[in-house]
Amino acid sequence: MDSEIKEEIPVHEEFILCCGVETQVLKCGPWTDLINNQSGTRPKLLIFIIPGNPGFSAMYVPFAKALYSATKRRFPVWIISHAGHALAPRGKKILKSSEDPNAEEIKDIYGVRGQVEHKLAFLRTQVPKEMKLVVIGHSIGSYFSLEILKHAPELPNPG
Repeated sequence: MDSEIKEEIPVHEEFILCCGVETQVLKCGPWTDLINNQSGTRPKLLIFIIPGNPGFSAMYVPFAKALYSATKRRFPVWIISHAGHALAPRGKKILKSSEDPNAEEIKDIYGVRGQVEHKLAFLRTQVPKEMKLVVIGHSIGSYFSLEILKHAPELPNPG
């Protein structure tokens, strides 16, 4: 029964050009554009999952669906790939991300520090400033999560 419910949960796949690198984002729930959705239906919180290596987002879809169900479908659950770990299939549209005006050039985007900067750039350009974040990391994603919180205390968290 529980698995039947999870099958009905929408998962939207996007490829975004973030910091000049194709980035896969899997979005669980009906909200795909939080920046431009100014309606009263925009959620107040985003659950953001950063995977461990090899940074393959699809491995976390069952977990994301379970979280989405557990929160009674009130909050979106997004999973971001590591920079350079996912390529868009041929013919798949790659969305351009608006640039973060405060971003510095990422010299080693594929290194540990670069991966943290990549996630920060995504959050700053794709998630409204007033939206609360629950950041979940697995393995190296946990380290990235801690670094994000350390280097971007302005990002709201549920407290």
